[in-house]
Parts: sequence; C-alpha cells; structure tokens
Amino acid sequence: MTNNTLSLYHIIRESSLKENAPLLIMMHGYGSDENDLFSFASELPEELFIISVKAPYPMQPFGNAWYAINFDAEKGKWNDNDQARASRDLISKFIDEALETYPVNKNNVSLLGFSQGSILSYAVALTYPEKVKNVVALSGYVSKEIIPLKDTKDYAHLNFYCSHGRVDQVIPVEWARQTTPFLDGLNIKHQYSEFPVGHGVAPQNFYELKNWLNNHI
Repeated sequence: MTNNTLSLYHIIRESSLKENAPLLIMMHGYGSDENDLFSFASELPEELFIISVKAPYPMQPFGNAWYAINFDAEKGKWNDNDQARASRDLISKFIDEALETYPVNKNNVSLLGFSQGSILSYAVALTYPEKVKNVVALSGYVSKEIIPLKDTKDYAHLNFYCSHGRVDQVIPVEWARQTTPFLDGLNIKHQYSEFPVGHGVAPQNFYELKNWLNNHI
C-alpha cells in the first residue's frame, strides 16, 4: 500500500492492531529506494505499523539519496551536509505527519536505517529525541556534523541497536566502532554487534535485530 500525500513518498504495511500501534519507519541507503528494506517487513513483528520511505533526491539512472556524496580530485569523497541536515529535518516533519495520518502510538516510534539511512536515523534521533524511542542502525555511523547535541537527559529514554559488517568496504568498520564510546558518553542505552560480512545485513544480523525489536517495542 502506498501513500503519496505526505512530504515523503512511502509504502506501508499495516499493523495487526487497529489503533495505537508501534510505528517503525524504514530509511534505505544511497542509490536505493523504498522497496529495499521493505522486503524485511513480512518477517517483523505483526503489531508493528511499518512505513518505508523514499529519500528525496533522485539519482541517475535510478535510485534515490538522502544527500549527495561527491567525488572530488582535491577533497576526495565528501558529503553534502546541507542536504543531509535538510533530509534530517524532513524526516522529523514526516514523523509528525505519519502520527497524524495513521493509527499509531506517538510514544512508540522506531527508526530503522541502512547505510546512509542509518546515518540519518542517528541524526534524527539525536536532534529530535522527543519524537523517537528506538533506533536500528545498520551499516552506518554517527555523523557529528549533522547533529546539534542536546542535554544528555533528553536522551535518557532512547535505545539503539547498531550493527556493522567487519569487512565493509563502503563504510569502514572503524567508523562504526566509534559509536559505542560516543553513545556511552551520552549515557544512551545501546547494543553494538559486528558480523563477518561486507556492506549488507547477514541472516544472523537480521535475526538479532528482529529479536531486539521484539523486546523493545
């Protein structure tokens, strides 16, 4: 099922609950689209109301991005942080719209992101912590340039599941390993796991995140 009236195009899987359902918003990676992570939906708890959103910047010949990644001879690879911040704020706005539109619980919102979608999940939760309860951050890292940090007490209710492939050639595992000390410094509850894969989600990784979600929604 699709809905194109809100600020981000998205597809949904309805909850087994008719009202006050826990909400899970999925955010795909660079160059992908809303169908990518949605393949997980049928395997996730049936009480979840699942929304998979499409990033706002179309790419050629296909796919979408939350922000541009530029390749420059002098700078090397660099991110368009202005676009990233704009996407962060757009997702925040979309959360509000989804809460008004669908029969979901405003106090039980989880974000699930992969790669660039994971980077945005961190940014949304740490910029707008009052809107989020849980984050599942797959194959991403914390981009401090797009996060205006708040008082640690604002983060007391948050819970993160973070995972990464040990041989990821796209986002180095060393970047992901900085997540634990960063979240520890903010007294944020989290679990961090690594798996013997590249830039993807191993079956055992999916099994673990599914159990984690079951225990936290």
